[in-house]
Order: sequence, then C-alpha cells, then structure tokens
Amino acid sequence: MDAYKIIKHPLSTEKSIRLMESENKLIFMVDNSAKKPEIKLAIEKIFKAKVEKVNTFIGPDGKKRAYIKFSNETPAIDIATNLGLMG
Repeated sequence: MDAYKIIKHPLSTEKSIRLMESENKLIFMVDNSAKKPEIKLAIEKIFKAKVEKVNTFIGPDGKKRAYIKFSNETPAIDIATNLGLMG
C-alpha cells in the first residue's frame, strides 16, 4: 500500500498538542485497513523520521487513529511545525 494512502492527515487537537510536548508523539488519521508495521514505514518514509512505537485506536466514529512515538533524535514538534500544525 502506498504511504500516502495509509496516512490521511495529522490531528491537531489539545490532546495531540499535549502528547507532542510531553511524550514526543503525534496523532494521525490512518487507513482503517493499515497495520502497525505499514503505518511505521509510511511515517518514516514520508517524514524521514525515526519511529519508536505505533499505537492504533479506532474511535467511536469508526475511524482509525495512529499514535506515533518518535525517537529522541526526532522531535515531534519539528514535524508538526513542518506540517503547519504549530503557528
């Protein structure tokens, strides 16, 4: 599956900003059929960043979210800034 089909868009909510600051994580909406290893590879390919861990969650709306924990050498805030999430 193509990396750009797996990752739909980042979530910019209060919770995602808090996670970014405290745990170096970003939240992305992802394709419901995407598996964790595919999500990890897609994020690493798109952002050229090292991913430590991927957790997924399907919300009550039936949409899948991926909580991406970046390694220490990749600050999540840098990626968020590049995506235009941080003003």
